[in-house]
Amino acid sequence: MNEITTHPFSAPFTELASQATTTVRVRNLELLADIGINPDEVGRRQPLVLSVELELVAETIGAIDETVDYRRIVAAAEELALVHIPLIESFGQRLAARCLAWNAVREARVSIDKPFALTRGMAGVAITMTRPGALTPATNQERRA
Repeated sequence: MNEITTHPFSAPFTELASQATTTVRVRNLELLADIGINPDEVGRRQPLVLSVELELVAETIGAIDETVDYRRIVAAAEELALVHIPLIESFGQRLAARCLAWNAVREARVSIDKPFALTRGMAGVAITMTRPGALTPATNQERRA
């Protein structure tokens, strides 16, 4: 009477991993950036609050070269903050493009809030950039079928 039942979560990791998507995130990163187009903004650093999500290419992560070090994302954002970029849209696109250039990244999502752009509320942008020809996990599954 020792009947063994299978639980849906008892499958080996490798079987479940073929359906996995891994996202590396940095959230609420506060930076002072040389940004703006208005005369009162040019030449002074302004606060930005960034969040970055990077969807990785590998379905399973077993080595550091299959992922992205969080500090690398922060360094890329800090480097861009030193250069005058007129629009937060451009800042976000440049940051997403830098992240997408890393081999491990399939898609980059960057959101930027500019706390003092409005007297009430918060102005911001969101950018999503996908590697050309990148397959989504659903597309990968369809190809295997």
